[in-house]
Amino acid sequence: MESLGLHLKLSHHYLIICYDAFGKFKWREDIDNLVVTTGQNDILNKYYAGAAYTAAFYIGLTSGTPTFVAGDTMASHTGWTEVTAYSNATRPAPVWGGAAAASITAPAVAFNMNAPYTAGGSFLTTVNTIGGVAGILIGEAVFSVNRSGGSGDTINITPTATV
Repeated sequence: MESLGLHLKLSHHYLIICYDAFGKFKWREDIDNLVVTTGQNDILNKYYAGAAYTAAFYIGLTSGTPTFVAGDTMASHTGWTEVTAYSNATRPAPVWGGAAAASITAPAVAFNMNAPYTAGGSFLTTVNTIGGVAGILIGEAVFSVNRSGGSGDTINITPTATV
């Protein structure tokens, strides 16, 4: 008997748009995300092994010129630091809609920047503490170039997950 096998590939995509303090468009990124090993294991444990599940996800920004590797975790990611120059009380939480056509999207989450910053990427995690290292790192995405700005900028990130 021939085995057909089940081959799944999970990918994350981010549409990122930045506006200045006056609402004027500044820049746009349309990027894909590396789903790191801890994220893959978390998804497998929760879906296939039935481990405790919570739909708590949060998006963060990384420092300029990040270096991402599949072995990164929230506690250990030597290739980047988190940008914390925003006034949100916590990392923004995407609110996922219903899945259709093997894809699920959340409306944009906003980072309200309150100081000068240089961002080079973004990440998805399971803990909302700004600058914190707890939780599970799901994935990371690098911008095409470093993006700098200042107080009053709003960075909107629309995440999509596809299997």
